[in-house]
Amino acid sequence: MARIFDVVEYVGEMQDEMVHRIPESGSGDFRLGTQVIVRESQAAVFFRNGKALDTFGPGRHTISTGNIPLLTGLLGLAFGGQTPFKAEVIFVSLREFLDLKWGTPEAITLRDPDLGMARLRAFGTYSTQIQDPQLFVNKIVGTQGLYDTPQIQGFLRGIIIAKLTDVLGELKRSILDLPTMFEEMGGVVRAKAQDDFGALGLSLKTLYINSISPTEETARAIDERAAMGAIGDMQKYLQFKAARALGDAAQQPGGGAGSLTGAGLGLGAGVGLGSVMAQAMRDAMQAPPAQPASAAPAEPAAAAAPGPLTREQIQATLDSLDMRLAAGEISEETYNRLYARWEQKLKELGG
Repeated sequence: MARIFDVVEYVGEMQDEMVHRIPESGSGDFRLGTQVIVRESQAAVFFRNGKALDTFGPGRHTISTGNIPLLTGLLGLAFGGQTPFKAEVIFVSLREFLDLKWGTPEAITLRDPDLGMARLRAFGTYSTQIQDPQLFVNKIVGTQGLYDTPQIQGFLRGIIIAKLTDVLGELKRSILDLPTMFEEMGGVVRAKAQDDFGALGLSLKTLYINSISPTEETARAIDERAAMGAIGDMQKYLQFKAARALGDAAQQPGGGAGSLTGAGLGLGAGVGLGSVMAQAMRDAMQAPPAQPASAAPAEPAAAAAPGPLTREQIQATLDSLDMRLAAGEISEETYNRLYARWEQKLKELGG
């Protein structure tokens, strides 16, 4: 025996529900004279065969040919309106839904002017309100077949993410610049999504971007780029450190001939040493590994000079040994051997 609804109402406050269907499955039996009670912040939409027909606002309503003309006109008034007709009543919440979450289920891949390619994740919040209950039911319930609020919100998130991806692509800005643009980007995304929400009978009240973050792969690329940028200042840093060390050594008594100060290098040589060390570090990062230090290095240029050597030539050779040792061009063993040899030659000249 068919069940006839004499009173239709939904007493729930619908705080977390956008729509509620009566009956929850299948169609109900209604007839003229049935009472429909709609509470504040609700609307009741009669729904049949995938189409929203008539809508009731807040208050108590009696189904009659006067207040539900589309439905009764469609069904006819067989047997004087006493024959039940099958339909569903969709109660729609008209309150504003606040603090709804949106986020990218998958990372968005974009061209980045600095990194070349970047993969990003984004998260935020939005609020929405149903403005046209009948249009909303037609589009969401009728066309999409969505009744559960999580399903509806998932559908709306898809719209927001599509518009966000479009905005990020149009900006053509580096991920490093995006944190300063969240407010502006949120406004643009909201404006782009507003028409899509309006076509569903909704109003997109607010939209905020809380975070746009790189994936682990992109974060590593950013770290590597930051490290390479630091190399540009490394030469100045090493020059400063070398000059400072030489200045401290010059103030110490008893500087031997083997020390940089004793060899007469001074501050200028310290600056040169910093340049050599910085260049060596850059070469080590950018070029293939150098030959082992144990490989026999070429003799200093003074060794090949024809004729007897002067004190200045021998002193220059000693200075170059210090520089080559500091730059890692020769091992300490080779340095000691060559230094002892040329220091002996210097003594033989009366040094």
